[in-house]
Amino acid sequence: LYSPQGDVRVTSSFFRQIDPLRRLLMGPGPINVHPRVLRAMSADMLGQFDPEMTGYMNETMSLYRQVFMTRNHWTFLVDGTARAGIEAAMVSLVEPGSRVLIVRAGRFGLLLSEIAERLGADIRTLDLPWGEVATPDQIEEALKAHRPQVFACIHGDTSTTMAQPLEGVGALCRKYDVLSYVDATATLGGVPVCVDQWEIDVVSGGLQKCMGGPPGSAPITISDRAAEFIMSRRHVEAGIRGTDQTNGGRSRIPSNYFDLAMIMDYWSEKRLNHHTEASTMLYGARKRHGSCWRKGWEARLLVTEAPVER
Repeated sequence: LYSPQGDVRVTSSFFRQIDPLRRLLMGPGPINVHPRVLRAMSADMLGQFDPEMTGYMNETMSLYRQVFMTRNHWTFLVDGTARAGIEAAMVSLVEPGSRVLIVRAGRFGLLLSEIAERLGADIRTLDLPWGEVATPDQIEEALKAHRPQVFACIHGDTSTTMAQPLEGVGALCRKYDVLSYVDATATLGGVPVCVDQWEIDVVSGGLQKCMGGPPGSAPITISDRAAEFIMSRRHVEAGIRGTDQTNGGRSRIPSNYFDLAMIMDYWSEKRLNHHTEASTMLYGARKRHGSCWRKGWEARLLVTEAPVER
């Protein structure tokens, strides 16, 4: 690439074309993506405020309410892999110095602690041997003992393959006036994630596991009570702030990119500019839901719950 004189020489065939042999991906993610989804992702770009694009955004919100089994208005995509959804949820719910109760029974429970520590939270934990799940009684005892502002846990921890039962957990959190967050990256699209039934405030996931999509987009859903709290931390960028936009009264969310208040404004009818929407990922997320829905979402879930004969 460099000549003895130090100038750069441009080569036209230094690397071969990207054309990997097809593999059967059987790991925890990424997995094989349906050809229909890949074709949808090759569609032409649209401007992020093009009426056709904002129409696709609204349709995606509606489609993913079905995936999360919720009526939450604030159901949309965070641009980035599943961890972007986790970080966006945590950074928007956890204020510096606030108390957070985290269930830790595998690698990703420890990840929640890592993120909360970076946010300056007062971390309390319900620690279990890897491969075990917390009972409702254990969760309630921890809520009573620690009195946190936020409760966080993993629905399905990839490191242990165990799914944390969540029936009644949201109700317990509301009983003690605690906001609840659940990471459903490994379970969304594979087992029922009953957000409204479980009364969980914020749930995030990813496309690259049971959803069978490409990594790079994190579906998220937010309850009205959580949205009210997040908007109380709202800070509109100076360059787009109009006379009708006001900041919230609580501490500003410390991340700009993962600021759910700004992302919610972006997905709202206000369409306040936040980032350039990852159009190809939105196409893929929208199509991934549609490919599942063609056969019926409940039928898809039944496949993952069917016993395997050996």
